[in-house]
Amino acid sequence: MAKSADYFLLAPLAGLPAYQDLLLGLKEGEYTGSSLRGLGLPRAVRLALLAALHHDLQKPILLLTNRADRALSLFDELSYWLPEGANLYFAEPNPSFYEDLPWSESTRHDRLRVLTEFSRYWLPGIAAPQVPSVVIAPIRAAMTRTIPRRDFLKNTLRLRLADHRDLLETSASLVNLGYEYSNIVIRPGQFSRRGGILDAWSHSSPWPVRIEFFGSEIDTLGLFDPTTQRTTEKIEEALLFPACEALSLAPGAEGELPCQPTEQEIPNLYRFPSSLVDFLPKDALVLLDGEEFIAAAANDIEEEATERRVNQVAANTLAEDAPIPYLTWSELADSLSRHQILELGHTNAEGGSALSACFGPGPRFAGRLKEYQHHISELSRKNIPWTVISRQAARLKQLWMETHPELSAEEAQHHFLEGSVSGGWVLTHAPDQQHLLSDSEIFGWSRPQPRRRPMLSTEAPEAVYADLKPGDWVVHVDHGIGQFIGLHTPTIDGMQREYLSIAYKDNDILYVPIHQADRITRYVGPESGPPSLSRLGGSEWDLTKSRVRHAVVEVAQDLLELYAKRQTVEGFAFNPDNDWQKELEASFPYIETPDQLLAIEQVKADMESKRPMDRLLCGDVGYGKTEVALRAAFKAVMDGKQVAVLVPTTVLAQQHYETFRQRLSVFPVTVEMLSRFRSNKAQDEIIRLTAEKQIDILIGTHRLLSADVRFGDLGLVIIDEEQRFGVTHKEHLKKLRSEVDVLTLTATPIPRTLYMALSGVRDISNINSPPEERLPIITHVGPYDQKLVREAIVRELDRGGQVFFVHNRIQSIPAVYNHLSILVPEARIGIGHGRLPEEQLAEVMQQFTAGQIDVLLCTSIIESGLDIPNANTLIIDRADAFGLAQLYQLRGRVGRGAQRAFAYLFRDKRRAPTPEGEERLEVLAENSQLGAGYAIAMRDLEMRGAGDLLGTRQSGYIAAVGFYLYTKLLGQAVKALRGDMDLPVESTVEAPSLHINVDLPLAGEIPASYIPDQELRLKLYRRVASLRSETEIAQTEIEFADRFGPLPAGVLDLLFQMKVKLRGEAAGIESISINNNQILLSYPALPNGIKDRGLPEVDPNARAGRNAYWVNIANLDKEAWQTRLLGILQKILQSAQNPGQI
Repeated sequence: MAKSADYFLLAPLAGLPAYQDLLLGLKEGEYTGSSLRGLGLPRAVRLALLAALHHDLQKPILLLTNRADRALSLFDELSYWLPEGANLYFAEPNPSFYEDLPWSESTRHDRLRVLTEFSRYWLPGIAAPQVPSVVIAPIRAAMTRTIPRRDFLKNTLRLRLADHRDLLETSASLVNLGYEYSNIVIRPGQFSRRGGILDAWSHSSPWPVRIEFFGSEIDTLGLFDPTTQRTTEKIEEALLFPACEALSLAPGAEGELPCQPTEQEIPNLYRFPSSLVDFLPKDALVLLDGEEFIAAAANDIEEEATERRVNQVAANTLAEDAPIPYLTWSELADSLSRHQILELGHTNAEGGSALSACFGPGPRFAGRLKEYQHHISELSRKNIPWTVISRQAARLKQLWMETHPELSAEEAQHHFLEGSVSGGWVLTHAPDQQHLLSDSEIFGWSRPQPRRRPMLSTEAPEAVYADLKPGDWVVHVDHGIGQFIGLHTPTIDGMQREYLSIAYKDNDILYVPIHQADRITRYVGPESGPPSLSRLGGSEWDLTKSRVRHAVVEVAQDLLELYAKRQTVEGFAFNPDNDWQKELEASFPYIETPDQLLAIEQVKADMESKRPMDRLLCGDVGYGKTEVALRAAFKAVMDGKQVAVLVPTTVLAQQHYETFRQRLSVFPVTVEMLSRFRSNKAQDEIIRLTAEKQIDILIGTHRLLSADVRFGDLGLVIIDEEQRFGVTHKEHLKKLRSEVDVLTLTATPIPRTLYMALSGVRDISNINSPPEERLPIITHVGPYDQKLVREAIVRELDRGGQVFFVHNRIQSIPAVYNHLSILVPEARIGIGHGRLPEEQLAEVMQQFTAGQIDVLLCTSIIESGLDIPNANTLIIDRADAFGLAQLYQLRGRVGRGAQRAFAYLFRDKRRAPTPEGEERLEVLAENSQLGAGYAIAMRDLEMRGAGDLLGTRQSGYIAAVGFYLYTKLLGQAVKALRGDMDLPVESTVEAPSLHINVDLPLAGEIPASYIPDQELRLKLYRRVASLRSETEIAQTEIEFADRFGPLPAGVLDLLFQMKVKLRGEAAGIESISINNNQILLSYPALPNGIKDRGLPEVDPNARAGRNAYWVNIANLDKEAWQTRLLGILQKILQSAQNPGQI
């Protein structure tokens, strides 16, 4: 049974005679049929009633609403009323009906979870779920046609231990069920096959399942963790439901894999229309959140779809007899009439109902806490029960106990509950009255808006090694820059071995043993063409490396000097959060992402310490950096300090100014802005007030750094996009860093390797999780087409959105304005560029933000940081003339909300683009997925990120050795210098490569028969080569056996060689090889003048020479000599660590 939140809240409701009558009527089936009488309940009561009915009836419930945002809000709040319930959200498709666009992954996942949950009630021999589901769905989701229930059930695979099944047939069945083949299963809807092991992840299950076959029998069944890929639990039975609503039920040609249809094809795939309602269990209860509104929304959707259908038929893009992709409201209502239905709203509720008469609205205090305190004191005096549900419950409880010291903490706890609900109520007709107060009544706040979280996708343990493929430029730490050819498998001395082959200058080929794969990294350098290849065997590469080593030591010294200075300087330690801080944070209108919360925590910890903060906050555009900065600024102001917010452009200054003012409007905080948008007289007045400490937060461009701007008591500087300021400004900022707290924000991604190299020198916070589900941006590339431009603008205006039209030549903007005015006369067009007078540019930007302009015709001035979620179409004229990173930043202006965004990258149709320009456009079109910021232009962006942090003069050195080797050398320099300067050495610095060379007569490899996919083998080779402890090797051995089956001899040999490498490296040995039935353990060459290393005797089977050990392995089998070698290496290591004890 699902536990309802604090059931004592629902008990008075459940005790009402009107509720008991309703419950009895439902148990006796009185609410089946089409004649609905509304209950007329206030909105705040509806979910409480749902929770009470769920608790008492123990039946599945479907709640239908009119809009997706309302459904999401109810779904989010439902977790308070039913915290342990099986609460599910049935999503509507992202594209409109007749729009030929793909569904998002999370939409597919949410819908299939509901269909699979309801299917359990219909499958024979399967127990119904222990906790009945509660499903919330917007009407468009319920209208959308889906797979018929009969087909869904018929195509569900039921697997049991000892079942006889053909492995290949089972794999083919999964393809037919819409599962996507992948080397590694990391998200629902995927399957993989390795030998006799089949992994699959159904949308219905929180964990993927691993099926191991022995011949044609299922030998073992288990669940596994997708992050570690290790089995976590053995099971007896598994259900694999279809992974797509669009299934190809027709058999394909023999030997051909069926083509996976898309959801747009559902109407053509199934003869009979079907919807969510057909999956409802027979005893399910349907609740309507206002039938009148639901019916009106359904009719609007149908009207819009009919109009789109007529247009597409006229344009010959849709067949006249194409089936309809949805069910109408009347068809749905007819299907629903088979179930019991309750109308919660006011449709057919003239005069209300006996139940609604029991509830009244509570008083509203709008933040007047004295009145609120008086009200609850009166309720207590009259012995009327009351409860407060608030995000500020702890603070409100504290206030209450200050005025009522006679109450114990336990008694007060009963009155104050942490949480967030849409509203409270006064329950008057209960045997015991009940007053429920929420943030809405006390403060006037609404609930934080829920944001659809992206579907969680895990990464396999070797995902970090996925950046290398044949044809890539690579860097070998000892031999320099080459081109990776692929894996090479020669037979040497009758033994097959696998090598990584790399091409160098003069067609030389280097074969790298796979256990040395950690010495190779992908080359990332400047965009200006391929690097020059190194020559094998020359001294050129060693000289280059030496030059770079000196350069990184300089960088490391600069960074560490600043760091050490900050350690010794005593700054201002801010106090812990006060009550106003908590109130500000509780009023944030959204729910924070985990990354955001961690960043906020780190920033506050820095501010509360005595040393000056110098934290870099990285996050893509729109990931919530501004909110982190705002909370830090408010914290500083609460301690009487002033805050300077420095931004690169006037437009961004204006946006920050409005955001800060809006969020801080209810607090006694003065926010001002200093930029071109202010007159000289206004600027003088702001400067005077700042010096007199009458302005708390001053936002501005580089004007803030002018000599005449003086702060009375500056405590925090927030710098947005520091890399866009000049050298002199940066020197000024560098000086600030050792005096006051500095928080720097950047949207340029900081590569993981650089982050690790700089940990402990710069404090870095990364916000990597998007605040809500964002759909990939549909990107069109091609010559300018005015028909397409009109179509794009009209589509955006039809859905109430706005358009950016970027034309980067100020001289010809008026001509483009005239062209657009003729092309789209119904659109309101505004012009924005850097040469407009300040007041005019400010006014245009404000009008666009306020939605008074439909199309903003502008230059690339919009590139930096603008956040206008309603603008979801971007048109770029002459896009081939822009740089890759610039195009990415521009495209980041759209797709900020849950709407599908479109980007049109047009080139001049009269002129062919340059090859580079064409390539840039193609790269952008290919990388339309989210988080593409980290994949797209990765070279360009990472180079920029490195230049921003380290200074652009370092880019030459980065080009010489490649980005990854550069950061590795930098990390090692930082580590060494920290030791020299008596600073604690950070543990996050990447482990250096192992320099020992091992050449033993072993076929150390991952056979293609064990893991057929070459790409996965390469990732695993690199992962094995990076193991740095014998514990890790043992864990890898267990993991491989679990994931891929029993380890073949080649894999065991490979892991053995890694153990030998680790022990040999730790003992200081340079190479291990075999010679005439003896294993030679050689040390590095002795310095001039020294003839003997003085090696001690450690074992009777190991003879100590001048500079090596000779281990006798004559007449020993493979297992015996391997054991002997490991034992002797262990003794040598012990001898080196404890001389004289062996």
